[in-house]
Amino acid sequence: MKLDDIKKLHQKKYRQALGHYLVEGEHLILELQKAAGRQPELQSAELYVTEAYANWQGQFRTHVINDRQMAQLADTRAPQGILAVVPMPANGARAVAVEGEKAIYLHEVQDPGNLGTVLRTLAWFGGFRCLLSPGSVDPYNPKVVRASMGAIFHVPLETDVPLTDLASRFNSIACLDLNGHSLTAEPFRQHDCYVFGNEARGVPQEALTQLAARPYTIPGKDEIESLNLASAVNMCAYELMRSV
Repeated sequence: MKLDDIKKLHQKKYRQALGHYLVEGEHLILELQKAAGRQPELQSAELYVTEAYANWQGQFRTHVINDRQMAQLADTRAPQGILAVVPMPANGARAVAVEGEKAIYLHEVQDPGNLGTVLRTLAWFGGFRCLLSPGSVDPYNPKVVRASMGAIFHVPLETDVPLTDLASRFNSIACLDLNGHSLTAEPFRQHDCYVFGNEARGVPQEALTQLAARPYTIPGKDEIESLNLASAVNMCAYELMRSV
């Protein structure tokens, strides 16, 4: 890929048009190399490095560029000097669920840090896939990729999944609600899909009613209105895995 095209990957429309996204920094490149050993579609990624990383050991085709060029390609203000251009997976390529896998559905999540943190949690516990509604932040946004700390390579991810599609895909759906059943109740662990709402607006109540989503709550002192989205997912994922 030409350097001028790589610069464009900072924007979602070009990531979609060119079918690639950027991964920057040593830690993320190491996670990418690890994931590529199990996912053949990642093996066509290409590295762009400065002279300091010219001897980097890995399976990807490598291009050495100068510091000025790296500064133009990188998304960070002080780039480490190593980044990769990674092929985006086809949206349906990982859509086949594994037996026992739980789905976490995020409705119009907007904050890149929240999404990155959610992906880290799901990768840590394993056994989850992440579904994003239309209108959600692009998971291949450089800020999401960095916040995920490499988890984006390890969590099956689907984008632009309409909320209305869940009923045909999952037999049993749960959501969070201040007036729901306790998160520690045994039935909480028995659902196939768990729906979490937008940071400010949540999920439309009408839609949850149509999905027959069973409500649960995270017990607290009620001194504040709500939990951070990523924190709520973290607690739910822990509770789901606690009895495994």
